Amino acid sequence: MNLLIIGAPGAGKGTMSELILNRYELVHVSTGDMLRAAVKNGTPVGLKAQGYMNRGELVPDEVIHDIIVERLSQDDVDAGFLFDGYPRTENQAVDLDEILKELDKKIDMVINLNIAEEELIKRITGRRLCPACGEIYNIYFNPPKEEGKCDKCGADLIQRKDDNLESLEVRLSEYHKNTQPVIEYYEKKDIVRHIDAAQAIEKVFEDISKELEGLCR
Repeated sequence: MNLLIIGAPGAGKGTMSELILNRYELVHVSTGDMLRAAVKNGTPVGLKAQGYMNRGELVPDEVIHDIIVERLSQDDVDAGFLFDGYPRTENQAVDLDEILKELDKKIDMVINLNIAEEELIKRITGRRLCPACGEIYNIYFNPPKEEGKCDKCGADLIQRKDDNLESLEVRLSEYHKNTQPVIEYYEKKDIVRHIDAAQAIEKVFEDISKELEGLCR
């Protein structure tokens, strides 16, 4: 099965992607990973992408297109894949469909992680990280026993620079502007499944699994 997962910043895409990949043994297809691999391997399209990256410019859609074609042409994706973080716009969704059609593949399901903005704000702005051992806390949902201190190693907790309300509002604005049309595009194909991402991790994954079981039969 070939899947696509969508969700606002803080909705839990990373966590759910990892759980899905582990249970269903799918290939993780991430544009960031593909770009880094293409650059590292020195492929022609990787060298082209590196030029943009070295200049601090966004890699244009036509280069992303070539990288996706290169990646999806490899044999390991035949067993199924999960797209994470792409497509971000309707134009990219249309282009991805054309690529998949050429390769005799298609997206079987789009998992849309729904969550209220009030919840996202608490998830993001409340997040605290331990720079020493990597433990993650949230002052609202999973606070440390001693304020500002890691339970495991006692180090001072930090807040990421972009884990603030101003940065989140910009990210959410971009997300709604670009991604809502993507969801609507796939809804016309009747392959979107809306999942309540405000639940406990186990329940969110349980709901996703119930949807995916139909594809596995």
